[in-house]
Amino acid sequence: MTSTPAPVLVGCSHGTDSVPGRAAIASILADVALARPDLDVREAFVDVQQPEVDAVVAGAVGSAPAVVVPLLLSVGFHVKVDIHGAVDRPGAAAARPLGPDPLLVEILADRLAAVGLAPDDAVVLAAAGSTDPEAADAVRLVVAALAAHLARPVTVGYGAGAHPRVAEAVAAARTDLAPGGRVVVASYLLAPGFFLDRVLEAGADVVTDALAPDPRLATIVLDRYDAVTAQASATWSPVVSAEA
Repeated sequence: MTSTPAPVLVGCSHGTDSVPGRAAIASILADVALARPDLDVREAFVDVQQPEVDAVVAGAVGSAPAVVVPLLLSVGFHVKVDIHGAVDRPGAAAARPLGPDPLLVEILADRLAAVGLAPDDAVVLAAAGSTDPEAADAVRLVVAALAAHLARPVTVGYGAGAHPRVAEAVAAARTDLAPGGRVVVASYLLAPGFFLDRVLEAGADVVTDALAPDPRLATIVLDRYDAVTAQASATWSPVVSAEA
């Protein structure tokens, strides 16, 4: 009896026109392939770039199950509609997004340390934002975890879909700023691109780099993949050729 092959890992991101952003996202899957060279790792997108996630999953399930790992930080339309639709077939399953996760908090803390976060600085976490309540809940968990990790207050601002917006959060932080302190924005964004550009325009004194590249992101991706591999494998059937 032939054993079921390991599921294909489909890393699905939003897609971006930013060349540095594309490289940052690609670095995540490169680190995944380096950590798990036995896996078939494929890239997919929900917008802007090709190939589309539905096509990648359809192409994978002919020879193996497929697990889509959203290279996104929270749930929202793309997870609940685009990715959910792509895995609505035998042999496919979707993992949950990368956030929240303790490793993301570690990366954020390291980015803040890299810009020399000082005791009198105010910290604002900048998230892309979504109208989905689950996404807002996920961001709140990250804010609380980062505040606990740093042992200091952390506020939040959003690029879109929720309030306050990043510029509002930065302005509010500045009103209570200690003398000599800075408003430091922690970028809760996977990669450079549209949202990071808007954050850089929001009036902060310092903005940290995006989360990628960082090898810890590959660890999260593999955790998400491993959590649902059995689910995908359980419903996959090998394609039988007409000549068999």
